Amino acid sequence: MFEKGDYIVYGTTGVCKIEDITTMDPLQTGSGRLFYVLVPSSQKGGKIFTPTDSTKNYMRKVLNHDEAEQLIREIPDIKELWIANEKQREDLYKTCMKSGDCRQWIRIIKTLYLRKLQRNAQGKRITAVDEKYLRMAEDCLYSELSAALGLPKEQMADYIGERIEELK
Repeated sequence: MFEKGDYIVYGTTGVCKIEDITTMDPLQTGSGRLFYVLVPSSQKGGKIFTPTDSTKNYMRKVLNHDEAEQLIREIPDIKELWIANEKQREDLYKTCMKSGDCRQWIRIIKTLYLRKLQRNAQGKRITAVDEKYLRMAEDCLYSELSAALGLPKEQMADYIGERIEELK
């Protein structure tokens, strides 16, 4: 169980702070269920109430600083996702996003970055589905790395690029 004040990754919402842990018992029966009150870092004024024992959405602690730096060092070795069938590819993107796994988000980002380059070379734009999942994966990854490294989310793409260049 997490504690009040912890930062967690919650499903595809991304990084959230646990503002409170409370019971929900609208009928005052004394049998209230414990809920986390989550404040998403990406939504101003937003709150999410989720049962502490829920298995519906993935929840885990945010990476610490060392884990985040290690993940960035691993990025060049993380393989892309190549599936030709559009429907199967979107299903795989959904599965990867729901996993809550940073490495899966990186796989999506790498794949879609390369697809974007290929399509641009052919004079085509990135598809709406690809654009949607690219934004989702970047948002989740950059939010978590931002929280772990104490840097603004807007600087994460540049920071990652610089760190990878240093490793070469």
